[in-house]
Amino acid sequence: MDYDIIIIGAGPAGISASLYTVRANKKTLVLYEDLSSLEKTHKIENYYGFENGIDGKDLYETGIRQAKNLGVDVKKEEVIKIEMENNTNYRFVVTTSSHSYKSKVVILATGNKKNKPKITGIEKFEGKGVSYCAICDGFFYRNKDVAVIGSGDYAISETNDLINVVKDVTILTNGEKAPDFRADNVKIETRGIKEIIGNDKVEEVELEDGTKIKTDGIFVAQGIAGSSDFAKKLGAITNKDKIVVNEKMETNIEGLYACGDCTGGLLQVCKAVYEGAIAGLESIRKC
Repeated sequence: MDYDIIIIGAGPAGISASLYTVRANKKTLVLYEDLSSLEKTHKIENYYGFENGIDGKDLYETGIRQAKNLGVDVKKEEVIKIEMENNTNYRFVVTTSSHSYKSKVVILATGNKKNKPKITGIEKFEGKGVSYCAICDGFFYRNKDVAVIGSGDYAISETNDLINVVKDVTILTNGEKAPDFRADNVKIETRGIKEIIGNDKVEEVELEDGTKIKTDGIFVAQGIAGSSDFAKKLGAITNKDKIVVNEKMETNIEGLYACGDCTGGLLQVCKAVYEGAIAGLESIRKC
């Protein structure tokens, strides 16, 4: 199905953007999967208009209902990949665990996810064998053995991007249930990870029982992909885990916007709503 604008994330930033785009008669889709940090907030007392405060979950769910009432398509589907389309009408293909959609504009608004597993050595070897993007770095591991940390659809998507490039892939679920996935050059290991080992670069992964697995590289794909993950894969400029945008919430990629916590700065609802409104208004001009 084709849309004018696809928004990834149903928190204050994403929903705010959708309210402007749908009122401008732009066909809008909001995709979301996991819980928003807003849902975990017991009470918000510093947001305008609620004299007695409001429960974060209530605010989150009210926003989604508001968007639906205005005609926004809101679907609970995990986004696992966003790709550029060589098409002047539809720039992007957004793939979820169950469908594929095309759009002229994409707005990233999934918040600032921190999916980095707490494994000894993972930060030490970032850029030295530890990567967060199979499409970006898979080429450097041609005909080599690599590992993917993760167990969900995002990890499987990263694995699929690697299996035709590398020699072998070992999916390390780090204690999670093994995914239902089979391929000739893919092995699945469910034991927990103790440490990543190496000298100047990654050489081994040590499991909790002392078993060591030799590997040339590790791709981290734990949990669900966040805005910065998608931005990096599309070639957008990031600063650590923050997406770099201008005053119009534009990234350096034509038609790609970002708003809310994923752009850094003040991590508050008011800032997310403001940036969502800017992203929504500006994205209308691209359709």
